[in-house]
Amino acid sequence: MSRTPGLSYRRLLLKLSGEALMGKAPYGIDVPVVQRLSSEIKEAMAAGAEIAVVVGGGNIFRGLAGAAEGMDRATADYMGMLATVINALALQDALEKHNVVTRVASAIEMRAVAEPFIRRRAVRHLEKGRVVVFAAGTGNPYFTTDTAAALRAMEMKADVILKGTKVDGIYTADPMIDKTATKYTEISYLKVLEQGLKVMDATAISLCMDNRLPIVVFNLRTAGNLKRVIMGEPIGTTVRV
Repeated sequence: MSRTPGLSYRRLLLKLSGEALMGKAPYGIDVPVVQRLSSEIKEAMAAGAEIAVVVGGGNIFRGLAGAAEGMDRATADYMGMLATVINALALQDALEKHNVVTRVASAIEMRAVAEPFIRRRAVRHLEKGRVVVFAAGTGNPYFTTDTAAALRAMEMKADVILKGTKVDGIYTADPMIDKTATKYTEISYLKVLEQGLKVMDATAISLCMDNRLPIVVFNLRTAGNLKRVIMGEPIGTTVRV
């Protein structure tokens, strides 16, 4: 896969939490926030990037929380997967309003609203300049959308996973709580695992480590940051070997 001049990453997997779509609302989807995210994605695509997205569902339903309340864990996880489909459709709608051709690929078949995930078809969509939004996680309970992001990134042969958050990278402690926390510009997978840093879950980090897939954690709420990352500007924290 040739790289567009000026781009540090050409094909990327953007991991969006459900909370990222919620904005400052207590629940659900904040439409202006989703529209802004779509504008950021369009700008990055205009620079030459191929973009796939994995969305979470925590703004609607979180499987772990349901299990903690006494629900069967597998049932709760399937409910969480369905929540990610709602988010994926909202993102698709916003992207297409920005004239970005988008396909939602679901790990759980529901042909009336999304196409089934088929790896070669998804790769072809990316090659044709379409955004692919992966929904329903891996299609299996007990796996998070972080793990789905790592899996789909490797299946798509992405150059990087971009983890959009509300902070500007990985810190030694939660910067919202500990004002003495310092930011890493670069950190190893092993250090993330050893220190239990809340970047992605351990399964996702281990998958990325085994396949040497870098992760960039950055603040998605700052306008233009997505394009800055793919252009190689020193934004956020990079996790690599």
